[in-house]
Amino acid sequence: MLSVFSAPARYTQGVNATVILGREMAGLGLEGPALIVAGKSAVAQLFDTWKQTLAEVGCGFRVHSFGGECTLTEISLIRRAAEALPARIIIGAGGGKALDAARATAAELSLPFVSCPTLASTDAPCSAVSIIYTEAGVVAEVRILPNNPVLVLVDTQVVVQAPPRFLISGMGDALATWFEARACAAANAKNLRGGRSTRSALALAELCYRTLLKDGAAAIEAARARRISPAFERIVEANTLLSGLGFESSGLAAAHSIHNGLTMAPQTRAFYHGEKVAFGTLVQLVMEESPLPEIEEVIGFCIQVGLPVTLAQIGLQDLPREILEKIAVRATQPGESIHNEPFEVSSAQVAAAILRADELGRSWQDRRQATSRKA
Repeated sequence: MLSVFSAPARYTQGVNATVILGREMAGLGLEGPALIVAGKSAVAQLFDTWKQTLAEVGCGFRVHSFGGECTLTEISLIRRAAEALPARIIIGAGGGKALDAARATAAELSLPFVSCPTLASTDAPCSAVSIIYTEAGVVAEVRILPNNPVLVLVDTQVVVQAPPRFLISGMGDALATWFEARACAAANAKNLRGGRSTRSALALAELCYRTLLKDGAAAIEAARARRISPAFERIVEANTLLSGLGFESSGLAAAHSIHNGLTMAPQTRAFYHGEKVAFGTLVQLVMEESPLPEIEEVIGFCIQVGLPVTLAQIGLQDLPREILEKIAVRATQPGESIHNEPFEVSSAQVAAAILRADELGRSWQDRRQATSRKA
C-alpha cells in the first residue's frame, strides 16, 4: 500500500484575513461568479467585506442561505442555486455543516471549493470529507470527495466573536486526532485518501495533541475575553489545520465511530460534534486498554477546558440498555472507522467501554470535587 498525504492547496489564517479573500483567490487563478454558501451569522458579519474584497478582483457573487443541516435536500438546493448563477466557484462560510454542504455540492459540480470557517469548532475546513445527516440529525453517510479545498481562509477576528463553547468543541474534535492516527498506524489501516499514513501526518497529529495540552486553557481564557492571543491563534490552527491534516492523512478510528453511534440517541443532539468526539476518545482509550496515566491525562484535559467525560454531560444521564445497544451497533456497523483499530471490535465491547469510560469520568470528577472541598 502506498503512503498518501492530502492537504489544501493554500491555508491562510490571521486577523481580518477576509479582507484579502479576493486577492488570495485571484492569486490562485480562481474566477467568479462565486456562490457563497453561508449561515445567517456569517452573512451578517462578512457580507460587506465580501462585497469589497471580491469587487477588487472583479468577482461577482451571490449568497445562498444555508439551511442549518448538511442533508441531501440541502445539497440539492445549493446545487440548483449554483447552476442558476452559473457559478464557477463555490465558497463555504460558517460552521462545519455549512462547509460540508458547500464542499459536497462543489464536488458534484466539479467546481473548486474555498473554505472560510467562521468557527474553530471542527477539523472540517481543510478536508475533502463531508458528513451527510438525515433530516432527524443522524449521520447517514461520510462522503469522501476527490479534492481538498483549493483555499482555506481563517479570519481569527471573526472566530473570536463566537461563543467559547465552539472553540472548546473544536478542541474535542482535535483531541481524537493523535489517538486515532496512532491506532491506524498500528493497524496499518488506510487513511481517508486510500493510502497509508506518512510520518509527516503522524507528526502533525501528535503536535495537535501537544498544542491542546499546552495552549488549550489559555486560548479559552482569551476567547472569553474576545482577545486574539498567541495561544488563541495556535489553538485555532490546531483545531483547523493540524487536526484536519492529521485525521485525513492518518485516518480515523474508534472515537469518530462512537460519535456516529451517539447520534442514534436523540438526547445527544443538543451537543456539538466535538463534544461527542471527546467522549468517544475516552471510550477508544478504554477499548485499547491504554495506560491509566494516559487516560487520566485526557480526562484531566477535558475537565480543565470543559469537555464531557461522562454520559450525563452529553445528555445520557439515563441510558436504557436498548439505547446503549443501538449506539454500539451503529458505531460498529460495516465500513465504520472503528474497524481501523488494531484488533477486532464488537458491539458488546463498545457498550462495555462506554460504561467504563463513564465510570472513569465520574470517578475523576468525584476525586476532584473532594480535593476542592478539602482545599
